[in-house]
Amino acid sequence: MAWLILLAAGLFEIGWAVGLKQTEGFTRPLPSVLTVLAMIASFWLLSLALRTLPLGTAYAVWTGVGTVGTALLGILLFGEPADALRLACIGLIVAGILGLKLAA
Repeated sequence: MAWLILLAAGLFEIGWAVGLKQTEGFTRPLPSVLTVLAMIASFWLLSLALRTLPLGTAYAVWTGVGTVGTALLGILLFGEPADALRLACIGLIVAGILGLKLAA
């Protein structure tokens, strides 16, 4: 169950990272409120996962999920580059996340 909670925390991290761009420096009220709520949810769920998962593993997976998701959404939503090296690096992060899951 802790792994599912950690995954949800990572998804909320993606939400607040993408939302942060939409706030335009916290000048837009609705995106700002939604971003702060996603931040709170992400940290809260991470704290719940940390009850049973090792700190280093949970934090690395949380940031990895957020990094991969945010990078992919940057490509899909904001036209960021999707060159082979960038995609390979994203793949390495995914491999690291899977490796940490298997090692835990």
